[in-house]
Amino acid sequence: MSDQDRDNPRREFLRKSLTLIPVVTVASTGLGGSMLMAVPEPAQASPEKTPVSSKAYEPSYFTAEEWAFINAAVARLIPADAQGPGALEAGAPEYIDRQMNTPYAAGALWFMQGPFNADAPPEMGWQSKLVPKEIYRLGIAATDAWSKAMNGKLFSEQDSATQEKLLQRLEAGDAQFDSVPPKIFFNLLLQNTKEGFFCDPIHGGNKGMVGWTMIGFPGARADFMDWVERNEQYPFPAVSIRGERA
Repeated sequence: MSDQDRDNPRREFLRKSLTLIPVVTVASTGLGGSMLMAVPEPAQASPEKTPVSSKAYEPSYFTAEEWAFINAAVARLIPADAQGPGALEAGAPEYIDRQMNTPYAAGALWFMQGPFNADAPPEMGWQSKLVPKEIYRLGIAATDAWSKAMNGKLFSEQDSATQEKLLQRLEAGDAQFDSVPPKIFFNLLLQNTKEGFFCDPIHGGNKGMVGWTMIGFPGARADFMDWVERNEQYPFPAVSIRGERA
């Protein structure tokens, strides 16, 4: 089976699953979904797009090896395909790195006293003594060591098929890490990758509003709510908080 054959069902699942998520807004750092599934047609008018800087983003938290891992992992979680750019092209790595310098990454927004129950339902809150920035640092190191023990290559150096197998095993909790539970690491990575794909571009991800365009979300517009129950395709392009247009 080719990479494209494997990628399309995953992208389609991501696209369809967003309709199940109640939405207040996607114009924030959190993952939201759209009630508008139709792919929007090009706008009748063609406003000028904000120029994108060609300068490569330099991570402020991740080391070079960690950055290579993040880029490789998000490229497999939401890959580019015939339906559009993937998480790598959308800038999800930049979003994740920026988040590592916020109170969220240090667990400052949560109650962090034990006991912790990994099997507790989501509504019970964060269930780990480790905070996100620690989970990334320990999880990436453990995954790279695990990958290197297989054939001498870091995760980022593996071919796409091997990377996918490793991610699948992380998701299933098959890996044996002493430093961090693999499922917690994978779930955090996947959640932040989705957020980076669908956030407002002001946070570093969703460059060109490619995520919003894929699901037909109008972005930070103030005048789209009267279209929600029309069951019609929204005719205008997405707009970011800064006023950029897709």
